[in-house]
Amino acid sequence: MSEEPRVGVFVCHCGINIGGYLDVPDVVKYAGTLPGVAYAEANLYTCSSDGLQKIKEAIKKHSLNRVVVASCTPRTHEPLFQGACEEAGLNKYLFEMANIRDQCSWVHMHERDKATQKAKDLVRMAVAKARLLTPEEEPEIDIHPVGMVIGGGVSGLTAALSLADQGFKVHLVERESKLGGYLNKLDRLFPDNTRAEDVVGPLIERVTEAPDITVHLNSAVTDVKGFIGNFDTEVATGDETQPLNVGTIIVATGADYLRPEGLYGYGEVDGVVTQLELEQLIKEGKLGKARTMVMIQCAGARIEERPYCSRVCCSEAMKNAMLLVDEDPKREVYILYRDLQTYGLEYSGLEWDAKRKGVKLVKYDAERPPTVTKGERGPVVNVFSPLLGEELTIEADVVALSVPMVPNPDNKRLSQLLKVPLNQDGFFLEAHVKLRPLDFATDGVYICGTAHSPKEVAESLAQARGAASRAGIPMAKGRLRTAAITSVVDQEKCSGCGTCIELCAYNAITKNEKKLAQVTSAVCKGCGVCGASCPERAITMRHFTNEELEAQGLAALREA
Repeated sequence: MSEEPRVGVFVCHCGINIGGYLDVPDVVKYAGTLPGVAYAEANLYTCSSDGLQKIKEAIKKHSLNRVVVASCTPRTHEPLFQGACEEAGLNKYLFEMANIRDQCSWVHMHERDKATQKAKDLVRMAVAKARLLTPEEEPEIDIHPVGMVIGGGVSGLTAALSLADQGFKVHLVERESKLGGYLNKLDRLFPDNTRAEDVVGPLIERVTEAPDITVHLNSAVTDVKGFIGNFDTEVATGDETQPLNVGTIIVATGADYLRPEGLYGYGEVDGVVTQLELEQLIKEGKLGKARTMVMIQCAGARIEERPYCSRVCCSEAMKNAMLLVDEDPKREVYILYRDLQTYGLEYSGLEWDAKRKGVKLVKYDAERPPTVTKGERGPVVNVFSPLLGEELTIEADVVALSVPMVPNPDNKRLSQLLKVPLNQDGFFLEAHVKLRPLDFATDGVYICGTAHSPKEVAESLAQARGAASRAGIPMAKGRLRTAAITSVVDQEKCSGCGTCIELCAYNAITKNEKKLAQVTSAVCKGCGVCGASCPERAITMRHFTNEELEAQGLAALREA
């Protein structure tokens, strides 16, 4: 912009989150003295409708051409303030934010004077950068209205049907020879003992009959290139590979169950099974003569190797225990637990129902877990009860181990193909647990079901519908504006070394016909790795230019 910068600074009290720990009026007064600042004011809640209206009015009244808001985190509120700037006729990229809550008041709660001084420093840095900002134009891309769902379990089936119901064509890719996933192996679902086949059966029937859903069985996604709206994928079925162009991708690959080889005698002592295998025995009616059952919770879970709780194991044990007692009231069923995790009112009700029906709950210490040995007629369980202060010996017909869900072994390969992260346990990691729980950081790719984390069927169904809704939004719009914060290659300086291509995590950089680097703006996330690594200093970042960052750095040092 050729015109002189006229910066408006808006400092937020954020109730007491900021105003309770630093002197907001003093920060506003200081902001008014900074070069280029034409107007400064304080707001109680800048993100409120009243606060946003004040920004829009000030832009027009004081002819502001840059805006700085000093408040909380840009991660949650920057789009809100940028939208207010746009509504007032100002390019959204002429906005800058200073985080004086997370980076100042919250970390200096007991140092009011120092917090106030730091807030001034942060505002000064933001203004220094804002003076150099230039308007940017966001590129628009076409969205191919075809979705892909990877995984044909209950989550994948639900997501595919939801997309089809929105009017989109869908490719459903399943690695097994049959749709349905683990629900094919379950008998009944808690909390109301609905038959699993009554839930998954109609879903499979609807999917196979849906004209807009193409099912690929015994198949795997082997390659993914491109970006939101235009993913070029390859699906391998046997020896054949089929190219498919899709606009969005939903990951619904599910999870596996731990095979507890050698744990509590599994595979060594007859009668030791997993809860999933017990469910099959109940379903097939093969437990008629079994009189004493023992269930051991946290078998292979909540240990150093797998520190997480699998969430559904306790409710599953309660459900199976009651099925066994309902089938034969004379049966003795013991559940040995560390901590019972029956989440929510409905599942807590399962626990109380089990107690009322005579199921015996015995707590054990993690430092002194149960032992299972081979007896004359079946497994023998010894467990020390800290509540009773003595060791119990139970001669059982069947011992069922409640093993945790574990990540799908294909997760690592898929995460590399899709450029999406895994968490420390090996499950897929969403972009933000509260703000974007169904999205990945990679635009156009979404997550649902137990591929994300262990969860029960109702949660998986809800998440699948949510992921399909998220995936349907860009496809329904047909076109999408992507952020303008991308890298730019100076073709005069570029030597074509390819360093940036190797380091780009998003495959956003390729070589043009001159063998020089070029950026696909729709794919670039503006992370800056390419610019930092370019030996020729040929790459700069829009909205984070070298000049802007240098100005911020010098402003930080100016009053040190």
